Amino acid sequence: MQRRTGRPTGRLFWKFFLSILLAQVAAAAGIGSVFWLREQARLSSAITLVETGPPAGFMLDSAAIALKYGGVPALREIVSQKGRHSVYAVFDNGRELLGREVTPSMREQARRELATDRPYRPVRQLKAPDGRQLLLFVPRMYRNAAGDTLTAAQVGGPGFAGPDGARGGPPGGDGPGGRPGFGDGPRGPFGPFSPMSRPIPMLAAIIVSLFFAALLAWYFSRPIRALRNAFEAAAAGDLSPRFADGDRLGGDELNDLGRDFDRMSGQLRALMDGQRRLLHDVSHELRSPLARLQAAIGLAHQQPDKIAMSLQRIERESVRMDKLVGELLTLSRLEANPDLPKSEAIDMQELVDGIAQDARFEAGEAGPAIEVDIEGELVANVRGAPDLLWRAVENVVRNAVKHGGAGGRVEIRLYARGQQVHVDVLDRGPGILDADLPAVFEPFFRSNPGKNNIDGHGLGLAIAQRVVHAHGGTITARNRDGGGLQVAIALPLAG
Repeated sequence: MQRRTGRPTGRLFWKFFLSILLAQVAAAAGIGSVFWLREQARLSSAITLVETGPPAGFMLDSAAIALKYGGVPALREIVSQKGRHSVYAVFDNGRELLGREVTPSMREQARRELATDRPYRPVRQLKAPDGRQLLLFVPRMYRNAAGDTLTAAQVGGPGFAGPDGARGGPPGGDGPGGRPGFGDGPRGPFGPFSPMSRPIPMLAAIIVSLFFAALLAWYFSRPIRALRNAFEAAAAGDLSPRFADGDRLGGDELNDLGRDFDRMSGQLRALMDGQRRLLHDVSHELRSPLARLQAAIGLAHQQPDKIAMSLQRIERESVRMDKLVGELLTLSRLEANPDLPKSEAIDMQELVDGIAQDARFEAGEAGPAIEVDIEGELVANVRGAPDLLWRAVENVVRNAVKHGGAGGRVEIRLYARGQQVHVDVLDRGPGILDADLPAVFEPFFRSNPGKNNIDGHGLGLAIAQRVVHAHGGTITARNRDGGGLQVAIALPLAG
């Protein structure tokens, strides 16, 4: 058989690979979006228009001292000094001391900073000698490409403008590494003010995603490929175990699947072996009566005066063959369909008495004595198929009568224990070898076939076992002390 392992496995690998890669990309995009939104929320809610570092507090200390001892003119001298940063002084009406532009968002962020708890105070609320209130703070400054110094409100950008400001990005910074001002300005996810400006982390993330996607796709497709090869081998007739060690599929549910496959293949192998053995046994059992039939026919041709005896032999062998075929059909029906054909109430006491009477009639005077022992006033009703249950118990009793020998004794005990009714059939025959007890219910099994001359095909106990199991019961066999065999049947009582 030609095996095709390349195309389906390759398609499966790429399906796993693309699915895992897309999942990783989607997860990365989702996580990145969450962090980006959090960063934007943090930047928009943080004080980004006002310097909050210690140098801003030192500058405000100088301005506060000038206002305290020199009044507004001295403060004007301080705030009018040219430099990288300067102090803004805003009155209650929103006008800045030097007339510089102050946006509402700058004032709002400066007022929010008043409530923060810092070891230094980057924003001050002071009172002038004339009673007017002054809000002092240091605005954040940036320098553009032309070298002009601008406030954050003049630059505008994400996280810099307040509710009334425009969004954009600052043109550049003048601190170390592009950091603006005193060094605690806002930063983007890939660097200050330059999102997506660092392609190396993105490239590394893509390479790592590709690697792990390929690794996971290989991990999932490898055991499936092994299972597919095992199925192809099973279809070709090779049912040997393949995943007993568990290394080929890993240590997870796929390993359990491999063990289930081995168990399934083992059951199929046992079924096929049983069918071959059954075919061999059937052919062997049919060969003997057919040979005797041919001998009887030949004798009738050669000795016409003995045709009556030949006809008796032919009739006896045909009855034996008919019985064998009937037992085989019953056994095959029970194995193919274990469900009962019908279910009705069965009185076990009446069933056992009827079987015992028939057995006494067939055994005759020369046969063993058959006794029935019923425990007390027993009401033992079960539900099932009466014909099948009758045949199962009858097969066990007939087996005991055959092996009990002339002048022997066969005992049938009927009693109830808990929710079960028990039927025990005991004889004093030769019993069965202990090594043969596990196989006593297999089809065509006969203990010591060369030593005893008991007629039969070895199907009676096999049929009895399948009928009892179909009724939800159990059947066991054991050797008795002092010789003989005990077959115990247990059936659930009808509720």
